Amino acid sequence: MNIKSIHTEEKPVSAKRIFSTTEGNITALQITAGGVLAEHITKVPALLLCINGSVVFKNENGITENLLSGDMVNIEPNVKHWVEGIQDSQLVLIK
Repeated sequence: MNIKSIHTEEKPVSAKRIFSTTEGNITALQITAGGVLAEHITKVPALLLCINGSVVFKNENGITENLLSGDMVNIEPNVKHWVEGIQDSQLVLIK
């Protein structure tokens, strides 16, 4: 299976849980160029890994991280954050 095949709909942002345990989840994200994963918070620490493409991760503390293929960012709990698509992108969220 390829991560691109998980997202079958043409939407600016698509999220599909691909693995769950009693401890946490792994979610495949697809964000198109110009798509925005809107502001939100997580209650637990998370890791966002860019598989391919290009996105910008931003948070309310003024952090801005440009993510390209292979780049990752730690996401702090209880901090508003959002992700903007620069290119069509595939990401994995671990929390």
